[in-house]
Amino acid sequence: MNLDSALNLFIVEARELLADMEAALLHLEAPTGNNESINAIFRAAHTIKGSSGLFGLDHMVAFTHVMENLLDEVRDAHISIDEKSTVLLLSCCDHLRSLVDDIENGVLTPDADNERISQSLMAQLTLILDASKAQATDDHTVSAREISTLAPTEAQVERIVREGEGGGNWHISLRFGADVLRFGLDPLSFLRYLGQLGRIVDIVTVTDALPAADDMDPEACYLGFEVSFASEATRTAIDGAFEFVRDQAQIRIVAPRSQVDDYIRLIQELPDSASLLGDMLMRSGCLTEHELEEALGAQAKAVNLNQTAPKLGSILIQNGTVAPEVVDAALNKQRESSASAKPKEQRSVRVDADKLDHLINLIGELIITGASTNLLARGLHNAELIESTIKLSGLVQEVRDSALQMRMVRIGETFSRFHRVVHDISRDLGKSILLEVSGEDTELDKTVVEKIGDPLMHLVRNAMDHGIEPVETRLANGKPEKGLLRLHAFHESGSIVIEISDDGGGLKRDRILAKAIERGLVTPDMHLSDNEIFELIFEPGFSTAEQVTNLSGRGVGMDVVKRNVTALRGTIGISSNAGLGTKVSIRLPLTLAIIDGFLVSVGKSTFVIPIDAIEECVDFDATQQHNVIDLRGQVLPFIRLRDYFEIGEAESRRQSIVVVKHAGQRAGLVVDRLLGSFQTVIKPLNPIFNQVKCISGSTILGNGAVALILDVGAMLQEKGHKPIVRQIA
Repeated sequence: MNLDSALNLFIVEARELLADMEAALLHLEAPTGNNESINAIFRAAHTIKGSSGLFGLDHMVAFTHVMENLLDEVRDAHISIDEKSTVLLLSCCDHLRSLVDDIENGVLTPDADNERISQSLMAQLTLILDASKAQATDDHTVSAREISTLAPTEAQVERIVREGEGGGNWHISLRFGADVLRFGLDPLSFLRYLGQLGRIVDIVTVTDALPAADDMDPEACYLGFEVSFASEATRTAIDGAFEFVRDQAQIRIVAPRSQVDDYIRLIQELPDSASLLGDMLMRSGCLTEHELEEALGAQAKAVNLNQTAPKLGSILIQNGTVAPEVVDAALNKQRESSASAKPKEQRSVRVDADKLDHLINLIGELIITGASTNLLARGLHNAELIESTIKLSGLVQEVRDSALQMRMVRIGETFSRFHRVVHDISRDLGKSILLEVSGEDTELDKTVVEKIGDPLMHLVRNAMDHGIEPVETRLANGKPEKGLLRLHAFHESGSIVIEISDDGGGLKRDRILAKAIERGLVTPDMHLSDNEIFELIFEPGFSTAEQVTNLSGRGVGMDVVKRNVTALRGTIGISSNAGLGTKVSIRLPLTLAIIDGFLVSVGKSTFVIPIDAIEECVDFDATQQHNVIDLRGQVLPFIRLRDYFEIGEAESRRQSIVVVKHAGQRAGLVVDRLLGSFQTVIKPLNPIFNQVKCISGSTILGNGAVALILDVGAMLQEKGHKPIVRQIA
């Protein structure tokens, strides 16, 4: 493998592991924090340490080794995770991320600053470790008798095996490799961890690999153990106790004889779709994934040596992994099963984002060319050619949908970063704040995800600084001590809605209005609704903060938020109740590349309305003088596009109303003709049109003409205002 390519893979993997480590550390502080989070942190540190060693990154190996020692003590419940240790481990996580960034930039050895930070953090980790050892020198799960270095007799080993295979205890046979200590792993720590899963009934230390005294290496391990273990844990859970030492040890786990009947019953109850022997044994719990891989590896090794490959069941029986009766039951189930299809493999590949963008652009051009071809076919009145172009359009649409789906990513990846933000900022502010996240599986275009991060960051910081009150104020108002900040995402009408809400004191309506009057944004005699007053906080430079902090107060945040959201063809709204909290809603399109549109015309001008925003189309009486109609008993306001864009052509005798809906608002758009649905490739407007409202982009029609894409959300907000453009269509 190319070394540069492998190093790049290490960098990507390390960043993912550090993200997992950070998420697990923050989860430990939540009420639902558990041992699985501790194991996840340990796994991440251990994997980074091992991978770093492969590339000779000794400074990262040394640093993660000290982290691993502390995490091992945490996993063994000798050290409890508190706020101080969590902050320290988060700092270690940040430092490792910095080291990975340096490696990406070609710096494979730490500079003086990074070395100083490493030494400082390792010293703090060591202090916690030393304090723990001083308090627990006599506290061992495995006693001195249990780790006796005397060689066992055959009778002792036979007794332990008999207690497992013939009775109600598990039998665990361990043979540690010589290099296990050099990798910073303590064999006894794994035995101590077993004590959390059950009770070690008996244990014998095996010293048959111990060399003569003169030949002993003080850094090598020559020990093995035969263990009789009483536990209600599953085979997978017991096997997981040795997850970090598998490559440095030989491990054999034999289930109690009493469980054989249970395994057979579970196999018989499996559905017929489970037809592979290894799959059935794993699903019934009598075989772990690692044990299956070992057995399959033995089969593959025999094939490579041009030998007859032994049956999988024979290998498992010979290794003592699975009882013969259980293998026979699985084989009988296999013969009875009518399904022979192999389970589908789930595979994924990393694709460079630029390549994906290029593919989308090509598909966009293909859609435009297909529309042109379809138009030419209809002009020739050739039925066969028209049918072919219709089939081609259907295939292009499927390719388009598949390509756009590849660009869709979960917004949870963006939300997850705010757990750390809330943790750090709440400590700086001296507030207690809980972050609740929902809708993490909601998907949207990767371009939108990349650009929405900063606006969300502004809103989250604002909610923490200005929205949620100090602890004393909350308690005085009868609120819980811990403030609540929510991030919620969901799909609605072809858009994604992101809500940022808090249970703080809410916006101060009178203060906002007074500040707006002081700045000349409104006049004292204007009658504004609460929502109109709240919208004033999005004005450039607007701030009601009494003092400037590191987080906010300079008035350069909320206007930037609105500008960035608008640039994504989105809208932003705000609602607030005094004493109860504030909610900011951001509505964004799912994609910025290709949408399904509906073509309409006014005079010689053609417009595209996003089809997800359309509810229905109805006939319109052109002699209607008012700007509202009665639509099945409901009042529907409408906008005449001819007047709105000041199109000076004669009115059509027959017109239609396209009923659109956005963010709970409904209105009608009066047009001359309905031209039907159209796959719309969104082309950005020239920068000179940046100030034009209610137009989100343009597209090229099959005849080469340009149609403007209407921004329905902006139009509904602007309805009733004076025309803002002249003859742009």
